[in-house]
Amino acid sequence: MGARIQLDVTRMMADVVGSHGATQEELDQHWPRVQSILQTLESKRKAGELPFYDLPDSDQIVESIEAFAAKARAKFRNVMVLGIGGSALGPKALRDSLKPAFWNERPDEMRDAPRLFIPDNVDPEYFGAALEICNPAETLYVIITKSGSTAETMSQFMAVLSVLKERVGDRYTDHLVFVTDPAKGALRQISREEGIQSFSIPSAVGGRFSVMTPVGLLPAALAGIDIRSLLAGAAEQRENVFAREFDSNPSAAFALLQYLAQSKRQQSIQVMMPYSNALYRIADWFRQLWAESLGKRLSVTGETINVGPTPVAALGATDQHSQVQLYVEGPHDKTFTLLLPKNYRASVKCGKHYPEMDSIDYLSGIDLGTLLKFEGEATQRALTAARRPNMAFLIEEVVPDTVGGLLYLFEAATLVAGGLYEVNPLDQPGVEAGKVATYALMGRSGYESTKAEIDKERERPARIIG
Repeated sequence: MGARIQLDVTRMMADVVGSHGATQEELDQHWPRVQSILQTLESKRKAGELPFYDLPDSDQIVESIEAFAAKARAKFRNVMVLGIGGSALGPKALRDSLKPAFWNERPDEMRDAPRLFIPDNVDPEYFGAALEICNPAETLYVIITKSGSTAETMSQFMAVLSVLKERVGDRYTDHLVFVTDPAKGALRQISREEGIQSFSIPSAVGGRFSVMTPVGLLPAALAGIDIRSLLAGAAEQRENVFAREFDSNPSAAFALLQYLAQSKRQQSIQVMMPYSNALYRIADWFRQLWAESLGKRLSVTGETINVGPTPVAALGATDQHSQVQLYVEGPHDKTFTLLLPKNYRASVKCGKHYPEMDSIDYLSGIDLGTLLKFEGEATQRALTAARRPNMAFLIEEVVPDTVGGLLYLFEAATLVAGGLYEVNPLDQPGVEAGKVATYALMGRSGYESTKAEIDKERERPARIIG
């Protein structure tokens, strides 16, 4: 693979962490199965059944997004994305990794693009506050839902629409852009009937795999992120994700090691810990990708298996002071993946003060990036000494091409892991049950029988403490 992203698996192996790590024999035994999975995935890609693999080639879409975003950046002070799940986590990951920290808090003269707000919940206090701080006359609202009927997103949209019509009148359509299914759904219908600008999500690409579609690319471009470089990084990783050798395919190696950790040693909790605030939202995005894809009741053959890892996001060095005690001395039920930038984009030097105090003088003159790097190395050492399997992605620098490559790598790993767990990584039946119940409770037409079931369940006496 390219040297800009590397995977160090040294500390995942039994010869370093003992019986809690994978053995070379296990890798040799299971790698032929991975090769078979890769062959199947590659065949499906060539047959057009897995279009997410070829999203890096979206030149025509990129051109239209760039043209729209250039005009919008010159016109609006704020961009507000309305979406949930992958429709928010992807844009958040791109914003937080590729724009300076505290982007929205920076004064206008310190920004080269609009503020980008992504209030991904219908908590009225939270969403109401977001509406209050963005003047509708200065705001572009990006509504993202593939189905066009997601309750949370469409309720936010309907609230925004009321505010927009009141504040800007007939010009409200100039403040809206939709990202939705190319042919169907309520949002597509509204776009056609009211002449609202829209971009399409490819029909065969699911929400958690959509960051390289207009779902992620449009908000990123509106924030001034180089989306061509982002896609170029993804395209570079595509050269590796079908490689048949373990040492040439970091995505498949990652998937296999995590699968073996759970299936062989019951290490079902998989912690991702970036040593970079910029990368934390990628760990957050990964939680949905990994959990929703692999946590399944049924196998692909219909057998009840109830499998799936539990992904956890942590932040170095912050969580060394809240979680690492558990990680080092708690149950042997976890693996750890550190995201370690080799270079940081800013430099903050410690002044030389208090030379007479040995307890702090060692910090004099050092760069905070150096401290954070050493803290990451120290955490690796502590985990390894406690026989906790851990690996690390070594990232040259956090820039669009490496971020695009990292996201693509994790998406490809998810499909390999789906093959290993023998589940469909592209569906989410467990999510649908909650959606149906919400529709019924809210009185949506066609869900009357579910509402009747819920009403009957409500008659059951509740056991409430306190």
